[in-house]
Amino acid sequence: MDVTAQVRLAKALADENRLRILLLLRGEEKCACKLLEELHISQPTLSHHMKQLCEANLVVGRKEGKWMHYRLVEDGFLPLMEFQAALQEPAEVVCSCQK
Repeated sequence: MDVTAQVRLAKALADENRLRILLLLRGEEKCACKLLEELHISQPTLSHHMKQLCEANLVVGRKEGKWMHYRLVEDGFLPLMEFQAALQEPAEVVCSCQK
C-alpha cells in the first residue's frame, strides 16, 4: 500500500459520521435513505461521506431506482491491518551521523 492510499484511508476513518456509517453497515447492505434516518444528516453530507469511504475502498455502492445502497468492501480493512502489522515490525535504520 502506498503512502497516498494510507492517507486516504486515515482521512476516511478520521470522522465521527464516517465511523458511524461503517458501524451501521456491519453485516448488511443499507439504503442511503436508512443511513439518513439513522444519522440525522443531510443528503449532500451523506454523499460527501460516502464518497470518502468509497475512495478509501472501505465501502461500495450500487444504484437501485433513485437510491444508492451501500455495503462494506469485504477486504477493505485488510490494508489497515497490514499497515498496523508493518508498524509492529522493527525498522532497519542506518544513521549517517554515526559514520
